[in-house]
Amino acid sequence: MNELDGNAMAGDLLEVFAADATSARFTCAGCGHADALATLRMWGPAPGRVGRCPHCEDVVLRVVRAPDRIFLDLRGAVRLEFSVSGS
Repeated sequence: MNELDGNAMAGDLLEVFAADATSARFTCAGCGHADALATLRMWGPAPGRVGRCPHCEDVVLRVVRAPDRIFLDLRGAVRLEFSVSGS
């Protein structure tokens, strides 16, 4: 196997992050509950949005928007699962 840097994932990540994220499924790191991102209990907007698990109320994700960037913290999710068309 050849070792590559993170640029090798650019095409895959572009396809994922161009998808509708509300239908993506998360798995909560706290309790293992899995559901669509649209089911998260959201708090916000300032200083950012916080999405909590509807089952255990642990923080699953945080989104903070700055003038020139977006910060995405997913440490409360074991994974995000996106459906992609054509696959």
